[in-house]
Amino acid sequence: MFDVNIIRADFPILGRKVNGRPLVYFDNAATSQTPKQVIDAIVHYYSGYNANIHRGVHTLSQEATDKYEQAREKIKVHFNAAQSKEIIFTSGTTHGINLVANGYSSILKRGDEILVSAMEHHSNIVPWQMLAARTGAILKVIPMNTDGVLIMDEYEKLLSERTKLVFCNHVSNALGTINPIEKIIKKAHQVEAKVLIDGAQAAPHIKADLQALDVDFYTVSAHKMCGPTGIGILYGKEQWLNELPPYQGGGEMIAEVTFEKTTYADLPHKFEAGTPNICGGIAFGAALDYMNSIGFDDIATYENELLHYATQKLLGIEGLKIYGTAKHKTSVISFNIEGLHPYDIGTILDKLGIAVRTGHHCAQPIMDFYGIPGTVRASFAFYNMKTEIDTLVEGVRRAKDMLQ
Repeated sequence: MFDVNIIRADFPILGRKVNGRPLVYFDNAATSQTPKQVIDAIVHYYSGYNANIHRGVHTLSQEATDKYEQAREKIKVHFNAAQSKEIIFTSGTTHGINLVANGYSSILKRGDEILVSAMEHHSNIVPWQMLAARTGAILKVIPMNTDGVLIMDEYEKLLSERTKLVFCNHVSNALGTINPIEKIIKKAHQVEAKVLIDGAQAAPHIKADLQALDVDFYTVSAHKMCGPTGIGILYGKEQWLNELPPYQGGGEMIAEVTFEKTTYADLPHKFEAGTPNICGGIAFGAALDYMNSIGFDDIATYENELLHYATQKLLGIEGLKIYGTAKHKTSVISFNIEGLHPYDIGTILDKLGIAVRTGHHCAQPIMDFYGIPGTVRASFAFYNMKTEIDTLVEGVRRAKDMLQ
């Protein structure tokens, strides 16, 4: 049975105080907290078998290699990729997106069109702008409405035989909207366009089935789902990964090197130049083990309860407006109070031990769409409690009283 009190005991940081008050951590969309099971995996690596992988014949190297590749297999199984070689370890979602953007620099032609949604994180906008500048491709935007929902009729109008790539997040980091990526992928494939889905915000809440989605590329960061920072994955269909040139050159990604010519290694090593974040990869596998032991269905059900509870409580505050009111969303609430700057609210909440995110959340076009400088964003995880939401609501009321 799902028991939040038992789960909270796995997270050492939740027992600390901030400014003399118990920590209330509602910045999970930026980085989730790390359970002791993952911390133990990190400690065990460095204290038990720290060594470089793939190239050593000694015992520590073989043990580290086995653990690292076992983690890749766990990730493959979790996301239901067809093959483990379709899982490329990266430093995170941004790295994965840039890897694909760099590869398509040699494939796109002037006049080709690439589509990006209006609710993307900067990491899923800027690389494509750079790609368009390098190739002469045309970047077009899939619009959204005031509820924070993509306008799918307009998306379909944008698609044509000139469309080569489509980019969209699975879940908006700023609004929590769950985008209809199944339909987005299907419609794109009808014009033979490839689709990259930014799964960073979805992965902590939704267990994506990559084969069922038929997605071409999917990116994830471990630090959003109880893992360490500096590690993530890019999934790509084998056919498309083989078409892309390597992103970086160096050791590990080669088959043979002479001064006259270099041949590249097979997948996944072709895209994994240099010594990787070995410990991070192993810890990512441990984080998936931990979250799966709780169960993603139970996580989703509980977080949905938190979302509805917090929405009702916050809307009871006069002058408070929530941005992102899609019917289907994850446990993220972005809000403002009329006449108050989000930074000022966030600063007062911090003095009360409450961690929220303020600003444009690396999604400045969304804020421009609403005509606001930013929002206060409270994002909930499966280890949060309704009593913490009560503390947040009380803190927001106090901030409002102090600032007005």
